[in-house]
Amino acid sequence: MHELSLCEALIDQVTTIAREQRVSSVSDIYVRVGPLSGVEGPLMRNAFPIAAAGTVADQATLHLEDAGIRVRCEECGAESDAKMNNLVCAACGDWRTTLISGDELILQRVVMGEARV
Repeated sequence: MHELSLCEALIDQVTTIAREQRVSSVSDIYVRVGPLSGVEGPLMRNAFPIAAAGTVADQATLHLEDAGIRVRCEECGAESDAKMNNLVCAACGDWRTTLISGDELILQRVVMGEARV
């Protein structure tokens, strides 16, 4: 289950941010996940408490926000929504597209507790 190692890396990032901001706790963590990222949301939600145990994020809630799949057409230049296994241009139907979103796994926001003195 690679979601556990992803959660451990996420907790490392959050711990670094909390240390830099001199806070002792984190209440919410927001992550944007694309359907093409290879991450299974339910598995990540299950792995998160294991990775967060004993850290500043011990009591934090993990919020996974879905990212849509978007492509840019190499033929007509249009940007459009696409579907998994069907990354064609919605404007002209051409198959020569470049993925511009949908494969990301991004830490978007961390809500922190009180600052330490």
